[in-house]
Amino acid sequence: MKGTLKAEAAASLIPDGASLMIGGFMGVGTPERLIDAIVARGVRDLTVIANDTALPGKGIGKLISAGAVSRVIASHIGLNPETQAMMISGEIEVELVPQGTLIERIRAGGVGLGGVLTPTGIGTEVEIGKRVIEVDGKPYLLETPLKADFALIGAFQADYVGNLNYLLTAHNFNPVIAMAGAHVIAEPEAILPVGLIPPDAVKTPGVLVDHLVIPK
Repeated sequence: MKGTLKAEAAASLIPDGASLMIGGFMGVGTPERLIDAIVARGVRDLTVIANDTALPGKGIGKLISAGAVSRVIASHIGLNPETQAMMISGEIEVELVPQGTLIERIRAGGVGLGGVLTPTGIGTEVEIGKRVIEVDGKPYLLETPLKADFALIGAFQADYVGNLNYLLTAHNFNPVIAMAGAHVIAEPEAILPVGLIPPDAVKTPGVLVDHLVIPK
């Protein structure tokens, strides 16, 4: 069986100053029990790369409220007033990245590309400090890959060798994030014998997953 851990043991693997890619789309697909364990452990100075920072008291919002995060790279923070306030006060550094660009940068990190070219952001503040490359007479921004020390993802089901499937908007970011973390920890709702997840339903192959958090 793929290495299984209680949430507290999984959280103990994450040191101060680590970079975390965290799955989820407004909390759907976020490993809630693992985040609770990270908060309880008192980890600090984390860099969080994710689509958003959810809401106060939910998902990544718990890390924000706990003061565990020093930097955020996300597509929006509009539903978390605590993230907004901490950005304005300078407590958290926030890099806002257009959503499509963000997931492409993560994908580039996961598959070993040197970056992606996108017209999104040309002529705006997003362009400041970035290389502009012309292709067929059109300007594109070179957006660099994103990787992280850990990828933390929630899943619907896992099997004994770590194959994962997802529900709903957890499909949006989680399969891509799983490719870009040096160490992948998944929190499934259930762990099943091999073969009970149909092969075409597997969205993250077990070879990418290092640990499974034991379901309740």
